[in-house]
Amino acid sequence: MATLILVRHGRSTANTAGLLAGWTPGVALDDRGTAQAAALPARLAGLELAAAVTSPLQRCLETLQPLLDARPGLPLHTDERIGECHYGEWSGRKLAELADEPLMEVVQRHPSAAAFPGGESMRAMQTRAVDAVRDWNARVEQEHGEDAAFLMCSHGDIIKSLVADALGMHLDLFQRIHVEPCSVTAIRYTRLRPFLLRLGDTGDLGALRPRASATEPPEGGPDGAAVVGGGAGAP
Repeated sequence: MATLILVRHGRSTANTAGLLAGWTPGVALDDRGTAQAAALPARLAGLELAAAVTSPLQRCLETLQPLLDARPGLPLHTDERIGECHYGEWSGRKLAELADEPLMEVVQRHPSAAAFPGGESMRAMQTRAVDAVRDWNARVEQEHGEDAAFLMCSHGDIIKSLVADALGMHLDLFQRIHVEPCSVTAIRYTRLRPFLLRLGDTGDLGALRPRASATEPPEGGPDGAAVVGGGAGAP
């Protein structure tokens, strides 16, 4: 089957403000995110793409625009099923404020049981995203052959849930996965099983450096907690 290239959107204004954006309108790339998007065509230059599929949210559309400009004629499709998790009443709130909510511990430790007030459950988020990937895998393979590759531009929690599915991991373990803004994750699907080929690849190993001081927050968040929504990436 086809090879899926997952791109997380570039760093957004919500990422740097520490906000859980969700489907909040008007969340754009910040200056660094714009630069990350501009570098994407060169990073993918050696890869032929049959199609691009994107979340309908602005930060994903802006991330893909330089690639579309560099590849006129690349088919672009929008699929709401790979849009961000519907965080409901949590959307637009500061992550620092949400850290004390009792639900946050469930999101971190037992996400398959987590449902956001006025939003959706994390199980529903994963199910719709996996369904989208399987549908697009079949469509791309039918139209372009089993060796084709296609790109999806989506969000941190969506990509993490897709990686968990590909690895046969329970959703309760998906918070152990981290993907940087504008990182590339690649999954090759076959008749019997998927293979994870790349995970959160930015080409920059600077994020792996030790913390400069005890006051600098760890990559995974305070006390090893995963950053809901994906975070802003390395400083």
